[in-house]
Amino acid sequence: MSAPTDPSPGSRDRAPGPRRSTVRSGVDEGGTPPPPRRRLALVGRLGLVVVLLLAVVATVVVVSQRNQFGRQDAGAEEIPALEVAPAPVQLGTVAQPDALAPPTSLVPGGAPSQAPGGGAHTVSGWATDIASRVDVPARALQAYGQADLAVKQEQPDCNLSWVTVAGLARIESNHGRYRGASIAENGDVTPRVIGVPLDGTGGNRTIGDTDGGVLDGDTALDRAVGPLQFIPSTWAKWRSDGNGDGVADPNNIFDAALAAGRYLCAGGRDLATGPGWRAAVLSYNNSDEYGRRVYAAADSYASASQA
Repeated sequence: MSAPTDPSPGSRDRAPGPRRSTVRSGVDEGGTPPPPRRRLALVGRLGLVVVLLLAVVATVVVVSQRNQFGRQDAGAEEIPALEVAPAPVQLGTVAQPDALAPPTSLVPGGAPSQAPGGGAHTVSGWATDIASRVDVPARALQAYGQADLAVKQEQPDCNLSWVTVAGLARIESNHGRYRGASIAENGDVTPRVIGVPLDGTGGNRTIGDTDGGVLDGDTALDRAVGPLQFIPSTWAKWRSDGNGDGVADPNNIFDAALAAGRYLCAGGRDLATGPGWRAAVLSYNNSDEYGRRVYAAADSYASASQA
């Protein structure tokens, strides 16, 4: 017996069933137009291509932002800079926001006031009083207040306010709280906040090692360090002792805040003017988007401090 030629063996023995329509276009037997299969398939392919392209673009943006704002080992939701939306302002037209100033109780050498129990008449008391309103650790606020007062004594024409230092610290490390870090009583931030290798990617400059890896642990390239994210070579120029312990350490928030204040005021800048404030902040990171994020944080602290 020869093999059946019917593609469905045994089908010749089946009873005839209802006739199926062989119409591929127009109207079928039920009167309903069939779906345009080829068109749907094409649309589906195009949709898939669009989704893939969007995914690639999103990945590139996230990676770029991770590099730009100092981290590669964190998701976008963990990067402090990306948690603050840029303020809808034109830099150069807005000056440093007005805020509740710390009391003038700077002790010799720039050390933070440690008066028992604090009180609003001391910097530590002022910091404690407004910490919950501005959502910044009191120890960090104390460091910013001390920097404000110290720089005002050294360079009164700069008109530095603590809110600008606080705005920078929010963007750079969330006030030393990045990934669960904390601030000790003396201002040390642990674990240390170390940035990405400055290898020229993600909008960063290429900066070869300048400190032998002493500050950043990298003997090939420099990395930004500490709650204010100082590049080792910049720290070498602006190093400061903000807590009066005889040591200048970029991983100490008192030291870093004072150094940042002095750095912002370099070149005779006046932060009470729009151009002066823009030049100061963009000297930290030459990006208008970065500057608008710093302004958004600084402005929110200024408003909350006066509430």
